[in-house]
Amino acid sequence: MRIGIQLDYSSGDFREAAQEIVELEGVGLDVAVAAEVYTFDAVSQLGYLAAVTSSVELMSGILPIYSRTPALTAMTAAGLDFVSGGRFTLGLGASGPQVVEGWHGVPYDAPLARTREVVEICRQVWRREKLEHDGPKYTVPLPADQGTGLGKPLKLINHPVRERIPVLLAAIGPRNVALAAEIAEVWEPIWFHPERAADVWGDALADGRTRRDPALGELGIVTGVPVAIGDDVDHLHDAVRPALALYVGGMGARGKNFYNDLAVRYGYPDAAATVQDLYLSGRKDEAAAALPDELVRAVSLIGPEGHVAERLAAFAAAGVTVVNAQPLDDTREGRRATVETLARLAHG
Repeated sequence: MRIGIQLDYSSGDFREAAQEIVELEGVGLDVAVAAEVYTFDAVSQLGYLAAVTSSVELMSGILPIYSRTPALTAMTAAGLDFVSGGRFTLGLGASGPQVVEGWHGVPYDAPLARTREVVEICRQVWRREKLEHDGPKYTVPLPADQGTGLGKPLKLINHPVRERIPVLLAAIGPRNVALAAEIAEVWEPIWFHPERAADVWGDALADGRTRRDPALGELGIVTGVPVAIGDDVDHLHDAVRPALALYVGGMGARGKNFYNDLAVRYGYPDAAATVQDLYLSGRKDEAAAALPDELVRAVSLIGPEGHVAERLAAFAAAGVTVVNAQPLDDTREGRRATVETLARLAHG
């Protein structure tokens, strides 16, 4: 198992955050992730990290499929792989209608079909084939009746470092997860519950794997996990609650909240409904308090070192290959100690 960490996109000093990644690289960090929501873009940050780091894998977590053309996504990934010396993983996801339509101003339609075509086009670009694609959602070159008629098939001018850059798909719905298991090198779920993951996602993963190209290798699994290691950290489970309540209760409209659906599938339908009702009525603290303690503990790595080691083993047994740590320490020294201990336990 490998250990990653995600840059805090609310950080006020990016250079300081990047220097911290460099320090963590020295104590065993394997992966550094830059998020892209309706924030600063992830690509500029990943390019900076490529220049100051030497060994960590760099990962976008995630680039929305709707915000760039497929060819630009392919170019961007090839560029980041180039400046990092072959250390980039392209993390893609569909995001959700509130962000895609509310921020990017484009329709949120056919996420599965678009994801499949984007990945197909990216791999065609990386192989330096002349780009010709005729799919339900993308036609390249653009047909003459939709433009000037002057478009022609082109291929990437540069030679990519790798013709197959690893693709990560963030997915939690059954059909999306099956697609990830079929076409991606890596899958990223959220709020991973090791003991219930097989019940929730097992059938979808098995379905996707029946169509998986053996050349892709085994499917890797990356998941973000709040972490605090020590003998007096149990109270920090409460620090997990606000973010979890945001997702379960407020990340999407009623009836269109994928994360609320996940809480239901995990076996907490009543709690999921209560959390959403409270959150959408503005009672966010009550929503956080209404989360089942069992769920909060299952998706976290909080406790003495022995307990964390046991939970890491549970994550590994459930198929997780990268724990994307979310340290709850409020100091740079504390985060360094957490990552160092976590890396030692995971690598050992």
